[in-house]
Amino acid sequence: MGDSLSAAYGMPQQQGWVALLDQKLEKNGFSYEVINASISGETTHGGLTRLPGALDQYKPELVVLELGANDGLRGAPLALIERNLTRLIAQARAAGAQVLLLEMRIPPNYGPRYSDGFTALFEKVAQMQDVLMVPFFMAPVVLQPELMQDDGLHPNEQAQPVLLDQLWQPLISLLQSPYQPQKNEGG
Repeated sequence: MGDSLSAAYGMPQQQGWVALLDQKLEKNGFSYEVINASISGETTHGGLTRLPGALDQYKPELVVLELGANDGLRGAPLALIERNLTRLIAQARAAGAQVLLLEMRIPPNYGPRYSDGFTALFEKVAQMQDVLMVPFFMAPVVLQPELMQDDGLHPNEQAQPVLLDQLWQPLISLLQSPYQPQKNEGG
């Protein structure tokens, strides 16, 4: 469940990291079906409206949550983003799914108070909700112009395997450990 970073923006869908994840799982002997429920421009609010239907339809064991960047780019209140991420995690857990949260960041031109607060809210949500978080998902590509599209915001085709490598080990650790739903008191 994500935005343009997971929806293979600017390239054929089969070249995006989500499609590569499906191939890598199969190649490594995992028999999971990967559903890409990502939409370019998606926000945490949009995710809240779409996630229940996706959970009902696909009944996932694991939800990779890559949302929040568009909220930040639009200057959404940090408390709202935090609340929405918490609710998304609660929805996934209520459906019996584990959650892997991908940390997002926004450019520093939003000012240190907002930018630092935005970054901190992912760690806070991960800790409060006791979910595994992948530190800044885009870190290995965002400052590499050869791995970014001309807009400077979206990774190109060459960056997709690098992005997949960022979340591969945390994802595999979740898939290999039995999930014990926890009582969620905050969601």
